[in-house]
Amino acid sequence: MTYQSMTISDDLNNLPKLQGWVTTRRAETLETVAFRSGAALTVLDQLVSDSRHGVPVKLLTNRLALTAASTTSKLEGRLAREADIRDAYHLTPPGEGRGPDGDLLAFCRDAARLKLTGRDWHDSVQGLVGAAFADDVLALIASGADRARTHGPLAGCVAVMRALLALDDRAERIALLLSDIVMARALSWPKVLPVTAQHLTKTMLRDLTEEGQGADLKLQQRLLESVEDTIRLARDLTTRAAALRAVTPKLRAKGSKAAADLFLSEDAIGPSTMLSPMIKGTTIPMTDRAARRFCDRLVELGVARELTGRSTFRLYGIAP
Repeated sequence: MTYQSMTISDDLNNLPKLQGWVTTRRAETLETVAFRSGAALTVLDQLVSDSRHGVPVKLLTNRLALTAASTTSKLEGRLAREADIRDAYHLTPPGEGRGPDGDLLAFCRDAARLKLTGRDWHDSVQGLVGAAFADDVLALIASGADRARTHGPLAGCVAVMRALLALDDRAERIALLLSDIVMARALSWPKVLPVTAQHLTKTMLRDLTEEGQGADLKLQQRLLESVEDTIRLARDLTTRAAALRAVTPKLRAKGSKAAADLFLSEDAIGPSTMLSPMIKGTTIPMTDRAARRFCDRLVELGVARELTGRSTFRLYGIAP
């Protein structure tokens, strides 16, 4: 059965949401995109910054990291599916190489854990981008931030992507990381949210370094679509999280609360690796059989689903 609650529904109806005029598709200029993006980013900021809304921000971040990895794979010419990337990351035994797909998702997840506060925040950024760009990234981020202050966050994102790709047109993942950092700092977020990659193509990024304002407009329109999609995803995950929280007290397995909490932070859960023999992030033991039964019980209750369609090496999650 699927759990439903009028209280949950009422609470979710009060979540910040996009107004219709923000998402209306029409011919635009850079000025109208900046205006609409201001409204959209305000809604997104309210959702992820105010814990009272109940948005599972860690889950949202990890789900966006998977989407960013899939998009980046296409930009880099590998065309890996989300399912393949997810499997490569979550199903590779500890100590073994994940391959390029799993490593890409690891990079996107590491990027999303970057702390952008404190005096030494830039050390982590430089460490993640590697030696080839370590000397350039701070100046590029500062330049993008300046552009964001005068022309809006999306303009800052585009500016930093153009500047990085002018240095190396094959450094797409670094360009997207810097774009997300510029957005996060423009909105005073303490961590990166992997928003900007979702709708970009190789052609758009190539045109960005070859064309002028026309390329800027196309890219900012796509970035605005990404922000809008992120808002919809945040609201959807909040609905799913509320349903899971509602049924958690009914679960009798030892460690049910800790296991359910893991579903609120991870987009994919491997029962035998993340719940057994110890629930990840805790000292609570759970047998392999209990872990599988717990996941199957969440599926029966309609608050989770099996993600792979396989009978073995299964992954579970509440994210779409």
